[in-house]
Amino acid sequence: MNNPLLLENQICFKIYTAEREITKLYRGLLEEIGVTYPQYLALLVLWEEKTISVKELGKKLFLDSGTLTPMLKRMEANGLVERRRSVEDERSVVITLAKKGEAMEDKAACVPSRLVERLEMEGEELEQLDRTLTTILGKLQK
Repeated sequence: MNNPLLLENQICFKIYTAEREITKLYRGLLEEIGVTYPQYLALLVLWEEKTISVKELGKKLFLDSGTLTPMLKRMEANGLVERRRSVEDERSVVITLAKKGEAMEDKAACVPSRLVERLEMEGEELEQLDRTLTTILGKLQK
């Protein structure tokens, strides 16, 4: 890196550009099942957790309630999730999968492998990328 101000030397730009390109790939794959990328991320959490508060979902997805709430309302209107007040704490809203959201898990099962195919990366490359990104995120969240 001779000149630190060259665009090609900016790590942040490479991460930003890669994220945008990967999101484009996801967009094509997710159109087939009828969800957006952020909705897919929420569904991934719900397929794992089954029930989660909006606050906890926001923490997992690094999204604030101002972004998350309208998305969840759209997902509810589309029959993917159900929102209700928590029995333990009425201030808290709990999200669960609706039947349509549960059924979508089978349709989405091929998305990760199809994305990897399009990236044309081998197992060790992907594992190294995962380790590197996990390290970066860990350092940034300190």
